[in-house]
Amino acid sequence: MLTVSLLVCAVIVLAGADDAPAAPSCPDGFQEFNGRCFHYVDTERSWTDAEKNCQSMEGNLASVHSELDYRFIQMMMEKHTNGSLPNSWIGGTDCQKEGSWFWSDGSTFLFQLWCPREPNNIHGNQHCMEMNFGADNCWNDMDCAKKHPSVCARSL
Repeated sequence: MLTVSLLVCAVIVLAGADDAPAAPSCPDGFQEFNGRCFHYVDTERSWTDAEKNCQSMEGNLASVHSELDYRFIQMMMEKHTNGSLPNSWIGGTDCQKEGSWFWSDGSTFLFQLWCPREPNNIHGNQHCMEMNFGADNCWNDMDCAKKHPSVCARSL
């Protein structure tokens, strides 16, 4: 009787294994990296309009938490743009308080890849973060009204 019970339990477990939910995946147009989905948007928009566009895709402008994140985003952009790295919006902003940078997705702002002498808030109106600035392809603070392509990210 114990053998029959164990056999029935094994059959039930194995039958249920096929019904297990599939692992989450990124939506079409997004690429998975390190537990998040990234999407390069080549349409040029202001930072605010780019953030709204990302929100319409259930994400935010991308936050960057490591050099690996940054290099992945650049590699994704290069594939999309046939090898170029255009200045593009990511989710950093200090619009609430000058010099207090945060990510639009609410994640912790720890990793930084600012260009030398940046952020500098030239003319007192640079409150949004662009990537791929200058020869070093690093971060720069820029006027949020400037129009750039952008990178969106969302959780898996």
